[in-house]
Amino acid sequence: MENATREKLARLARNMAQVPFHGDVDGMASNLAPIVRLFPAWNLKEADGLWCAAFVYYCCTAAGFGIPYRPDECKTCHLAACLGWEEFAVGDRRIEYHKGPEGCVPETGDIVLYDRVFENKEHDHIGIVLENRNRTILAAEGNVNNISGIIERSIDEHIRAYIRIPDGYRYREE
Repeated sequence: MENATREKLARLARNMAQVPFHGDVDGMASNLAPIVRLFPAWNLKEADGLWCAAFVYYCCTAAGFGIPYRPDECKTCHLAACLGWEEFAVGDRRIEYHKGPEGCVPETGDIVLYDRVFENKEHDHIGIVLENRNRTILAAEGNVNNISGIIERSIDEHIRAYIRIPDGYRYREE
């Protein structure tokens, strides 16, 4: 099996974002089943409008990263939630966690956590960095108006953190 890399993650995320995946929108039935089935206690109705973090997890597993849907580091929730990704990254010393937009140059395949993008709350969105464009990033994201896509976002106060999973990462190998 080919090793998981952030480069491969970015390629897959770009392709997955352009499928596009979507919840129940414009009279079209949701096509989120492949994403939702990775979370045993979740269903399409519950996921509708709340699947950005699950999209990131789906892309990571498709790229070959060996991550359970609820690692031990996730105390509050599983990886279908943005907070779960932060708990996971902070709790696993093998993963780089860079708080805020300053002090870290985002790289292709990094995971980006956002605050206050759609709602005035922390941990409200997440995506996968495809390109660093100096003052902006291009990211593959799920659940932008309930549809996946490729979005250009400013590198500003909305960036909560960057998460950098090492190439070849397997959860239980230490």
